[in-house]
Amino acid sequence: MMNFLLILTCSVLSGQLTYTLNNSLNLGAVIASSLVSISGGLLIYTPVSEVLQETLPLVIMGASFVGMASEEIAARNRIIILSSIFFGILFYCTGVFFEGFGGSLGTTAAIAFFASLGFQQLVFKKGF
Repeated sequence: MMNFLLILTCSVLSGQLTYTLNNSLNLGAVIASSLVSISGGLLIYTPVSEVLQETLPLVIMGASFVGMASEEIAARNRIIILSSIFFGILFYCTGVFFEGFGGSLGTTAAIAFFASLGFQQLVFKKGF
C-alpha cells in the first residue's frame, strides 16, 4: 500500500511539474519532460528499496509525458492531476503489460490522458 501511495504521489508531482515548466515557464514540452525525467533518474542513487529505485524513475518519466500537454488541450490543472492519477494507477496495475506497444510509458500516459479527457467530458456534460 505504501508503494502505491508513493507511486501516485510521484506521478502527480511529476505531471504537474512538467505541465508548469512547459506552460507557465514556456520551456516547451520536450525540455520540461527531460528536466523532470533526469531529476527522477537521480532517485536511483537514493537510499530506498531496490524495487522503488527501479520503479520510481519510470513512474516519474511516464507521468512527465502526461504533463507535456499544452494549455490549449488541457486548460485546467485538474486534467493533468487526474491524468497523473490515472497514469499511476495504470502503471501500478499493469507494470510492463504495454511493453512493445510503442513504448509502455508513452502508451500508458496517452491512455491515462485520453481517459481523463473523456471522463471530464462525461462529468461536465460538455459533449465530444
